Amino acid sequence: MRLNPPTLLMFLIALVFAVLAIITKVATGFMPRFIPHQEFWLAIIAYLTLMIGNLVRGL
Repeated sequence: MRLNPPTLLMFLIALVFAVLAIITKVATGFMPRFIPHQEFWLAIIAYLTLMIGNLVRGL
């Protein structure tokens, strides 16, 4: 299997999800929680987005 570098757009989308995960984990103010363990799922979505960007050519 050959891996490809993700495009800038896919990298930025993954970065936004990762930053949101960090913010919801360490924020001291009020952060709305829509689902339980929200920061975990945001981090998983960021990882999967980056993985798909590596596996699929052109994304």
